[in-house]
Amino acid sequence: MAAREPFETFTSRIIPMPAENIDTDQIVPARFLKMTDRWGLSEALFADWRFEDDGSPKPDFVLNRRDMSGRRILLAGDNFGCGSSREHAPWALEAWGIRVILSTSFADIFRNNALKNGLLPIVVEPERHRQLFELMRDDPTFEVTVDLAAQVLHLPGDEDLPFEIDPFVKLMILAGTDEMGYLLSKAPDIDRFEGQWPARIDTRVGSAPA
Repeated sequence: MAAREPFETFTSRIIPMPAENIDTDQIVPARFLKMTDRWGLSEALFADWRFEDDGSPKPDFVLNRRDMSGRRILLAGDNFGCGSSREHAPWALEAWGIRVILSTSFADIFRNNALKNGLLPIVVEPERHRQLFELMRDDPTFEVTVDLAAQVLHLPGDEDLPFEIDPFVKLMILAGTDEMGYLLSKAPDIDRFEGQWPARIDTRVGSAPA
């Protein structure tokens, strides 16, 4: 079972990243794929965009700004997460502190990897997408509340933006688990069911000689 915190309703300011077609090699460059500690990938996130060759931070990159620290919602351009499949991409985003990504579309493989790792990608309509960037322009400190249980984003001015998610995926993210963890949580029920039936023949054991 994947170890992660259950997803709870939270309120956060937004990280704006309007670039389109941000691919997984930009999210996590390939040289970091040998890392197996998901929580050690914070520094790998957008590493080529964040750091100079000598390791010094690039001051003009959004994640290097002090006012972005602690923000948990990324507002990204269209087709976020395209490119090759790598689970390190959602790992690095979560390790930095991001729990929700808003975009007009996501690459299917990235979206599936994100959901399996408790990272919530939310598709918003283009008009709403533009509205969010306009709100950022007018007030960079505005906040959004993410309520996964109710499947809604609470925007400023008491405006609600509903979103869709598969019910079983929602259940797992809220519980902070994955498919294997969910199955293991049902072990007592499985044992009770199996106990109602005669023991099965182990076909791996050869028959006794006549």
